[in-house]
Amino acid sequence: MKNGNGKYQLKGLTLNELQQLFKGLGEPKYRGEQVFNWMYNHLSNDFGEMLNLSKSLREKLSEKFSLESLKLVTVQNSPETGTKKYLFRTEDGNKIESVVIPDKNRNTLCISTQVGCPLDCKFCATGLMGYTRNLTAAEIVDQYLLAAKDYGKKNITNIVYMGMGEPLLNFETTVKTLSIFTSELNKGLSRNRITVSTAGIPHKIKELADSGLRVKLALSLHSCFNDIRGKLMPINKKYPVEQNIEAIKYYSKKTKTPIVFEYTMFKDVNDRDEDIKALTKLCRQLSCKINVIPFNSIAHMNPGGFGATLEPTPKDRIDDFVQTLRENNVTVMIRKTQGDDIAAACGQLAAKNK
Repeated sequence: MKNGNGKYQLKGLTLNELQQLFKGLGEPKYRGEQVFNWMYNHLSNDFGEMLNLSKSLREKLSEKFSLESLKLVTVQNSPETGTKKYLFRTEDGNKIESVVIPDKNRNTLCISTQVGCPLDCKFCATGLMGYTRNLTAAEIVDQYLLAAKDYGKKNITNIVYMGMGEPLLNFETTVKTLSIFTSELNKGLSRNRITVSTAGIPHKIKELADSGLRVKLALSLHSCFNDIRGKLMPINKKYPVEQNIEAIKYYSKKTKTPIVFEYTMFKDVNDRDEDIKALTKLCRQLSCKINVIPFNSIAHMNPGGFGATLEPTPKDRIDDFVQTLRENNVTVMIRKTQGDDIAAACGQLAAKNK
């Protein structure tokens, strides 16, 4: 696809696509490997830097192709946690956000797959943006490349598809970018450090399992009960809990990877004793762990309806909830809130467009 300057985008192409492109240009296929290395390992945005290509080839590439899909607009740093939020602008004027979340042994980049989101989860700021369009492969990959250029490529150890949008509603593009990130030529990243988070699209979960990529999968669960989950996540009315559990069991068995359940806690909604019993029963059925997430305020988006009534579960109840699960031999982690002072915590990403 051509950009506004009439040039084709090279970022977002897989190794095989680059090899075929250079073959079509009358060049040896290994030129594709060289350009892959420059874009994805050396973070190059300039054909002039690719000195193992001839000058004439660099000039030809500059005339026909582009290496830019996003512009970095602003960077916000949390003085409290060191979380870093990036605001990017696409060529058509839309804005998206990515976040680097530092931890003791890792630095995780949370990337977006859509401009906004169509799912309207009641606890998520992105859903209140509405939905504009899917991101291209170049725009998804460029979030990593531009953040890595700023933060240091070696410093970003993990990637989660957990930013703005539902990755499995942009399925083909998500899979394409996963194949780029997990390519043997892409130094410093491995499938074991890449997680795709989904609200639950069962047939796409199975299709991802069959892709052979074997990345980690996280299901935004938040309740084992359809009536409650349907209030929190309208998509549950189309794809209820049972269908998603069946799909993730298939994923876990096919890929031989444990499942992560994301569980944001809401006062008097999903923090009851019956919720503990349901989670315990579920976790006895497959290899998994639960990430308990304190609810982060989305007041900056002025939510209405059911979303406006949601309150965070008090810390002492979260601690009791988690302790009881652990006593039932369930693996549970409490995700520390990071970046809420710059609206960069889980569920807070949103950007005003145009």
